[in-house]
Amino acid sequence: MSQRAEVRVTVIEELPVADLAVVNGRLVTPDGVRRGGLTVQGGKIAELVPHDERRPANKVIDAAGCYILPGLIDSHVHFRTPGLTHKEDWAHGSRAAAAGGITTVIDMPNTVPPLFDPADADAKAAGIAGTSVVDFCFHLGVDGARPELLATCTPRQAVSAKVFMAGHHTAPHVIREPDVLDRVFATAAKAELRLALHAEDDAVHELLDGWSGPPREYRDYEPRRPRTGSIVAVARVIELVRRHGTAAHVLHVSSAEEVDLLSAAAHAGLPVTFEVTPHHLSFTDKDTSRLGARTRLSPSIRNEADQRRLWDAVRSGGVTTIGSDHAPHTRAEKSRPVADAPPGLPGVQELLPAIFTGMRRRFPEDPPDLHVSRVAELIAASPADLFGLAERKGRLKPGLDADLILLDPDAVWMVRAEDVLSKCGWSAYEGWTMTGRVELTVRRGEIIWDRANQAFGDPTGRWLDASLSSR
Repeated sequence: MSQRAEVRVTVIEELPVADLAVVNGRLVTPDGVRRGGLTVQGGKIAELVPHDERRPANKVIDAAGCYILPGLIDSHVHFRTPGLTHKEDWAHGSRAAAAGGITTVIDMPNTVPPLFDPADADAKAAGIAGTSVVDFCFHLGVDGARPELLATCTPRQAVSAKVFMAGHHTAPHVIREPDVLDRVFATAAKAELRLALHAEDDAVHELLDGWSGPPREYRDYEPRRPRTGSIVAVARVIELVRRHGTAAHVLHVSSAEEVDLLSAAAHAGLPVTFEVTPHHLSFTDKDTSRLGARTRLSPSIRNEADQRRLWDAVRSGGVTTIGSDHAPHTRAEKSRPVADAPPGLPGVQELLPAIFTGMRRRFPEDPPDLHVSRVAELIAASPADLFGLAERKGRLKPGLDADLILLDPDAVWMVRAEDVLSKCGWSAYEGWTMTGRVELTVRRGEIIWDRANQAFGDPTGRWLDASLSSR
């Protein structure tokens, strides 16, 4: 009896048509840099695609010559809303962010009124709705008279609580008293709420002013607001962390001694992390003597040896995040006498190019792949991990939000005042020649910045809900 051949029918499932495909680039992933692309479906990354493969998509972006990085997270901005919108607002600030490759920002609380009560976060978010092209979260402010408010804060209302240990023009409440600071650290520890700290000791500044008066010339600014104040404050923070177990993130670290203290504390197992800014990496005290208020910061910009130590921590480890400390003021405000000119400068648009340019020039022996990997770690993955956003932001990974940027690593361009998108209209980097330029910024699958067409996306940025487990 003859046998019939068995017929097997294989059904090849058709791949779904993606909303968007980005092809022909260099993917910067947690596993390294490689040629390839990705697809986007429903605002999420659907798949990382090898270079020699293609997926059907309704829209295709050719990333030839560019790195594909995760959308960056600027965890330290002052968008001045509400109450100080004469110098910045969310419409301007968020567009400056998008042009700089930032897709998520975390805003500071020193506004008018300040964000002290977590219950007020809804009102702040409502005032931003419909104006932001980037997604956003908030840092809560700390009122020393009401530290118990920290215990009521949810991850959606704020991802951390900001403590000012020294005063300046926009600091709403400075916590100087040791017993109050102790209660703040104890309350935050019980609430599992990270503290973000402006760590300078106000008493040190007052002592110096009482001895020799406040700075009258910009060459006197750094000596009157010296590293001593920061070192004393950081040592106090470390002791409070040791006592209470509070997670603490020290902002805008400026000196070599702070880097060493904080690195040693982390090595000892204490839950301390720290941030540096592009301003402290880009300028020195000599620049402040020359440029005056344009580079006046708090903490003040230090010397070249401090700058080298900061860069070493960026390159080899120690630094956890890089934040812009975007803090615009008007030209008129910056033109006041030395004692009255407010510290702070815009920087959200300049953050990525300043850091990438600095890496290329200081470490030319390192390949660009290493530079972009450090950028992705320090301005995307690490802030996502630190502030409870890692479940949806910070990496090129299937299932996460389709936030990404295309960076041309070899583009050379000059910073011009007319290109500044911040409402203040000026930049301390004017005239600088930068290497590396953001060509396209995508937030949740939507293009929010197209450099070639000088076009922005719709202002549909969302108030994000952070994760307590990551916080």
